[in-house]
Amino acid sequence: MEPRKDAESLRGARRSSGKRLPKRAAVGRRSFASTLKALDDLAASGAKISVRITDLDRGTAVLSGDDFVTLPVAGLGVVPLLIEVAAAFESGRLEPLEIIDRAHHEAVGVGGVWQHLKAPALPLVDLAVLTASTGDALAANALLARVGLPAVRARIEQLGLSRSALLDRFRDERGPDDAPHFALGSARELAEVFAALVNSQVVSPGVSAQVAEWLSLNHDLSLVASATGLDPFSHENDEHGLLFINKTGRDAGIRVEAGVLAGPRAGVSYALIVCFDDLSISHRLRAHEAFRILGTDLMEYVF
Repeated sequence: MEPRKDAESLRGARRSSGKRLPKRAAVGRRSFASTLKALDDLAASGAKISVRITDLDRGTAVLSGDDFVTLPVAGLGVVPLLIEVAAAFESGRLEPLEIIDRAHHEAVGVGGVWQHLKAPALPLVDLAVLTASTGDALAANALLARVGLPAVRARIEQLGLSRSALLDRFRDERGPDDAPHFALGSARELAEVFAALVNSQVVSPGVSAQVAEWLSLNHDLSLVASATGLDPFSHENDEHGLLFINKTGRDAGIRVEAGVLAGPRAGVSYALIVCFDDLSISHRLRAHEAFRILGTDLMEYVF
């Protein structure tokens, strides 16, 4: 793990000047010692970890550890799918209100709410909302079938994500002839994508805004985001001025989260991938606790 390299120089500047640093500069005094210890403990137990935190003002790494390593990212792999869908809406290649019939797609029960709804068909734009907000596997599969896996892979390449890939659709079970994972990625590229989304640099300002809006509806605030105190079901406009978007990924022995968190002192993009032996509840809770500790450190950094 590499802690922020310029933190000591900022602390030194404060001591020598005797003046209060501007709010944005003051973040250099923040520490990620608790996060480093939690991740080191996980790594010592055999977990594979990739982490990246980037200061949005400076564009520099606040914390990084094996952030170039490609690991499975489970449902977080829907982000490039959503980007391609939004780009197709903007270009006119897809009609947002085109109706998709659920009966034309194989049932999948790994997550989401569409499988439980009575509505047998929904428009593409609603499927995008379900995919982003509830991690709806059936909705994501329907979107992927409509835009095509080759188009999503081409979009990933166009975005310059050389260590990311969408391999397959969601499946309840993966056989020997199926791809071993839904998607792959690295913490560095995930953090870069989220930073680019809030900076209106993904495809176009309109596409960036649309995907960020979808992701702002995400209900899963149980990992890093648990430290924010936000309402999982309504956090687009926080009364305390907290800007937040995120996406999580979960599978057996896989926990992932990436997003953007910005407060009055600073803004960051972040990504954490943890692949661990899910042998017991205690193993799982230890992995979850590392995400929550990171969330607490991030809140201290931005506030």
